[in-house]
Amino acid sequence: MCRLIAVTSEELQSPMLAIRALDAMREGHDGSGVGLFLTDLGGPFEELKGAPILSGIFTAKGIKRLDDFMMELGFMTKYKLSIKVPRTSAPGIPKRDVYLIRAYEYPEAWEGVDEAEIQDRLMLIRLQLRQMGEENEDMIVFSFWPDVIMLKEIGDPLTVAEHLQLDREELRARIIMAQGRQNTNYAINLYACHPFFIQGVATMTNGENTAFVPIREYLMGRGFPGYMGYQSDSEVFTHILHFMLNRLGLGIEAYKHVITPLQDGDLEHHPDGRFLKHLKHSCRKLIIDGPNCVIGCLPDKTLFMVQDRKKLRPGVAGGRPGLYALSSEMCGLDAAVPDRDKSKDFQPMHLDTAIVHKDRKEVTICRQTERLSLPH
Repeated sequence: MCRLIAVTSEELQSPMLAIRALDAMREGHDGSGVGLFLTDLGGPFEELKGAPILSGIFTAKGIKRLDDFMMELGFMTKYKLSIKVPRTSAPGIPKRDVYLIRAYEYPEAWEGVDEAEIQDRLMLIRLQLRQMGEENEDMIVFSFWPDVIMLKEIGDPLTVAEHLQLDREELRARIIMAQGRQNTNYAINLYACHPFFIQGVATMTNGENTAFVPIREYLMGRGFPGYMGYQSDSEVFTHILHFMLNRLGLGIEAYKHVITPLQDGDLEHHPDGRFLKHLKHSCRKLIIDGPNCVIGCLPDKTLFMVQDRKKLRPGVAGGRPGLYALSSEMCGLDAAVPDRDKSKDFQPMHLDTAIVHKDRKEVTICRQTERLSLPH
């Protein structure tokens, strides 16, 4: 099993807060990899809120190709953070040239373009860079989006964090998601490392989605170029959420009604039963099979946690006003927010969605048996 931790804080936090929480849960991951998602950024990136930020790993030749490609599109660098590692590699961590985080100024030709078109263009550029990198093995691109930084690497999470010196001011953020990886593949591909991200939506999962193949085929048949990759069976959770938010126009309280719909008998007595029956029928190919615990972040900086019907993967939410965490285990929550009222900790069951909004005032619980806030 993997281990997950997500933190949302009024104050800027170092990625090391999440990394140390993962280390407290080290018996649940094998040290084969770590993934980080940072948003609501501080430091120099806070002053560049609207600027798209590219995150990835590059060889020297890859950076040259990146520069040529971005300049041809009209993107100019506004700020960059290059993480160059010591010549001596740490145990279990591959030797890399540069971990690059670079904020860009939009091309002049993009002035007046509406937001939806900009979002699609940013996604397509990321996909093109990913393809370029896979062809020449000189780029691994994790994200290209405003107010988002992603880092992934093979190795023990704490060792990776110390090797890359992640406790630096430039990487402080108010929302941090981190996964300590349990390798279930014969070869480790960083694109299979959680969290996964698409157009402002990020999720990470502890579990196994045995319904992966039909879900993948359904998503790939939607004609949306971002639904691709799938080196991990958990990436579909991110894309299902994106599909629900952007194509169906539904809120997070409907997520479980898509991936784990109620039984038909229960829908007969539900206040939104007629709508939910239609949703269940229309999205039946997106129904998951677990066990899975999913933690995610929405574009509006809301964090959430859900479990599937089998409820065989642990998960707990807790904290205090201004600082909350969603964790795979209680010891991870203890490491992230030790000074909290533990009597208010909540472990979501199969009908629950635990939500922490951007105001960070409390953990809100919505249940599948309750009425939805449906769009008009």
